[in-house]
Amino acid sequence: MTVAVETGLWQLDPSASTVALRHRTMWGLVTVKGTFSGVAGQGEVAADGAATGTLTLDVASLDTKNAKRDTHLRSADLFDADSHPEITFVARRAEPGDGDTVQVSGQLTVRGISRPLSFPARLTGADAEALTLDAEFTVDREQFGMGWNQLGMIRGLTTVTATLRFTRSS
Repeated sequence: MTVAVETGLWQLDPSASTVALRHRTMWGLVTVKGTFSGVAGQGEVAADGAATGTLTLDVASLDTKNAKRDTHLRSADLFDADSHPEITFVARRAEPGDGDTVQVSGQLTVRGISRPLSFPARLTGADAEALTLDAEFTVDREQFGMGWNQLGMIRGLTTVTATLRFTRSS
C-alpha cells in the first residue's frame, strides 16, 4: 500500500526535525556523533505524488558535545564554516515507492562542492497537515574537500541520519 501525501507546499518544522552524523575515528576505535541544531527547509508535492525541496544545515550549529572538536570541525581543515556556512541538499525528485518507502534523488553541497546523492527514505507519518521522513545514508567526506586526516585517524564513510517533519504551508 502506498501512502498518499497532500499536494502543495510544505515547511520543515525545525523543532521536530533532527539531522545527525556519526563517523568512526581514532583508527575505528571511537565513534564521533554530532547533531545540527540549525536546520531549515521546504518542499512541494506535485499532483503525481513526487516532491521537490531544499534542506539547509547551519554548519556552525554542529554539536558533538566537545567544544574543541567542534571548533576544529568548523575550521578550514574540515567544514570551513567561515567560507561555507551552510550545507544544502536540493531534492530534485522524491518519489513514493512501495509501502512507506520514498526514493530521494538530488544534489548535496558541502564546502561549495556539489555531488549527486540518492537514497531511500521512509515516510513514517503522514496526514493532511504533517508528514515525517526518516533517512540514513553515507557520504565520503573526501569528495567534498575534507581530506584532513592527521595520522590516518579518520577512515571510511560518514553516516548521516535525518528525521524531517514537514507541516503544510498555509
